[in-house]
Amino acid sequence: MVAQKSEAVRRYIEETGLPFNILVDESRRVLKAYDVWHAVGLAAWNIARPALFVIEPTGAIRYSFIGDRQSEFPSHDEILAALNSSSRR
Repeated sequence: MVAQKSEAVRRYIEETGLPFNILVDESRRVLKAYDVWHAVGLAAWNIARPALFVIEPTGAIRYSFIGDRQSEFPSHDEILAALNSSSRR
């Protein structure tokens, strides 16, 4: 199993006009560094947990969410509150 390819992400960004940077981690080094790698046995089954990080330009992590299940995500309100809190600093 391969990680998401940068070309597919680039097309998505162009199509949606996302106003922020997206990290493409084809090597999975960042997944492992942020401890969101979820090894479940066979390499084809190993996945990343759902995760969201708000990272300041200085590199400081102002908010993080790491789900236990693939269907677990923070609410939109929680994400907006983290972004608003971060922008006030």
